[in-house]
Amino acid sequence: MKILSVKVKPNALQQTLRHEDDGSLTIQLKAAPIDGKANQELIQLLAKEFGVPKSSMADRCQL
Repeated sequence: MKILSVKVKPNALQQTLRHEDDGSLTIQLKAAPIDGKANQELIQLLAKEFGVPKSSMADRCQL
């Protein structure tokens, strides 16, 4: 299993995903970190980026 380094910034004006030169991802989320909303948006975005089901991504993430 590959480990991915991700920097997440909630409460952004727009949702973005940027691949950094060091192989990590910087992700800006519109959702606030309240009641798991930012985590759900993050899972959805990562699942779309890697072409896997959201349920599969949720099982592998350590949030």
